[in-house]
Amino acid sequence: MQPIKIIVITALLALVVLVGWRVGSCELANLQLQDDMHDLASQAAAHIGFSVPRSDDDFRDAVIRKAKEHGIALDPNQVTVQRSGSGMTTTVYLAADYRAPLNLPAFSFMLHFTPSSAKKAT
Repeated sequence: MQPIKIIVITALLALVVLVGWRVGSCELANLQLQDDMHDLASQAAAHIGFSVPRSDDDFRDAVIRKAKEHGIALDPNQVTVQRSGSGMTTTVYLAADYRAPLNLPAFSFMLHFTPSSAKKAT
């Protein structure tokens, strides 16, 4: 009876580690994307006139490119770009809404993420 108990406990522990690893990697990619979005939205050069202000499509493409670097597939319609203010005091808000599939040996499910430039990655 003892070897069966050890095998079952080892299998359960391996399953917990596998699930934790996969969920953790999705969460980490989301936090990295959120940090990148925060950096993109607070481009200091655009605020003080050193570069040409970017268009909404440029910001959208930059978010999609950053997401791809982290293994996240985004479509342009999943990325929101909003501007407030005008001239030197323009504020850019970036957000994304996506689901990441999590495939495990026995079942699959989706994790829902909504990173934005307003939230600070912690």
